[in-house]
Amino acid sequence: MNYIKAFSFFSILIISSSLNLVAQASFSNALELKIDSIFGDFNDINKPGATVAVVKNQKIVFKKGYGSANLEYGIQNSPATIFHIASVSKQFTVFSILLLEKEGKLSFDDDIRKYIPEVPDFGKTITLRHLASHTSGMRDQWGLLAMAGWRQDDVITKAHILKLVSQQKELNFNPGESYMYCNTGFTLLAEVVARISGKTFAAFTEEKIFKPLNMLNTLFYDDHEKIVKNRAYSYHAVPDSKYKKSVLNFANVGATSLFTTVEDLALWAMNFSSLTVGDKAIIDKMNTLAVLNNGETFGGAYGQFVNKYKGLNQIQHDGVDAGFRSYLGRFPDQNFSVMVFSNLGQSNPMNLALQVADLYLNDAFEKESEAVNDADGPIESHEFTPPNYEVSDLKEFVGAYYSPELNTSYEAVLKDGKLTFTHHRAEDIPGSVVKNDRFRGGYYSFKFERNDKQQITGFRISSGRVQNLWFKKIIN
Repeated sequence: MNYIKAFSFFSILIISSSLNLVAQASFSNALELKIDSIFGDFNDINKPGATVAVVKNQKIVFKKGYGSANLEYGIQNSPATIFHIASVSKQFTVFSILLLEKEGKLSFDDDIRKYIPEVPDFGKTITLRHLASHTSGMRDQWGLLAMAGWRQDDVITKAHILKLVSQQKELNFNPGESYMYCNTGFTLLAEVVARISGKTFAAFTEEKIFKPLNMLNTLFYDDHEKIVKNRAYSYHAVPDSKYKKSVLNFANVGATSLFTTVEDLALWAMNFSSLTVGDKAIIDKMNTLAVLNNGETFGGAYGQFVNKYKGLNQIQHDGVDAGFRSYLGRFPDQNFSVMVFSNLGQSNPMNLALQVADLYLNDAFEKESEAVNDADGPIESHEFTPPNYEVSDLKEFVGAYYSPELNTSYEAVLKDGKLTFTHHRAEDIPGSVVKNDRFRGGYYSFKFERNDKQQITGFRISSGRVQNLWFKKIIN
């Protein structure tokens, strides 16, 4: 009788376990179908695609690839496909600096000129902390190169950027005074790591981070001619449902150029909890909001940004280079991370990643409350009419202008009744008048300056992350 009871008991356990496995499989299949739906536009071997991985409680609970890694050969994206993940690289650069600080080889508050004396003395101390939080005031390397007529698909090396930095005369603002995203700072931080360690930044990160974390398909790509197997190439969409290659020839690291897979980046995301490499002090410092001179914060930590998503704490960064797009979002309180890579320039991995997060974290989200509108008063209108320059008025702006910082020139000429700025490598920039002595064209604004005799002496050009770069008028 006891034997029969025991047999019945174990039979029930087996049946119960089987039913549980079936239920789990059913739930998993339903979840995969929902994620497939999110990536439905990418699930075509004839289109650039995407890869995704989800980490929960220190395990990869989902990973998949969609679309093509290489349109010319019809190679399918998979979780093992290697992508260039652009600015998601920056957190590895900060982590490397903090590893050296842990070893007593530097301080986060050291002057950058202690390690890279080629950085000009601007009369203000720029610390490694400033560089790691985009508060240094330095001008952005990509903005400077664009102004100098470089294309993104040019070969751009570390040496090019360091030379560019060494020629700078001014900052966008005093260090610590404000926040302005700056790639230059992270190129400099990577160079600090190289000079202190005596290794290339790529070699240092492989030894100290990637190998210990078993990130075997990850590297910092510091040689634009290096062959990397199983890599994706990037594309952008053009009319008539076609695609063109978005070529990238970067040979510089720190701000960008991390090659990795979603599988490997998942291991990195886990390290923020497991601390296989580094320690709690390093992670806490990376995750802490940076503070400006006036004591205010701005959402930026170190190599990462901190924000709320549906009431939950998120630490994240995205990446944009050529046709590559990437996103890593970590929800530390839920021990959850999601990462999405794409090789289509028009994609939005942040949006895709957060849709995936919605599926897993729905029960943890704060319920939306009714929005309170405090702006019910009348909206004031401040219309501004720009000066009505005649063609004859524009002639005094015509001439050649030179920047010693960029070692490049622009010529202001009259074309089709507009003041147009020309460069020997860049496309013409037709200028529209916005105020007296001020013009805007494309991404750029031009502010002309005069001497006490009201003669034009030059202009200052601004574009997003580069502010008030001086071009002196050349007297013929």
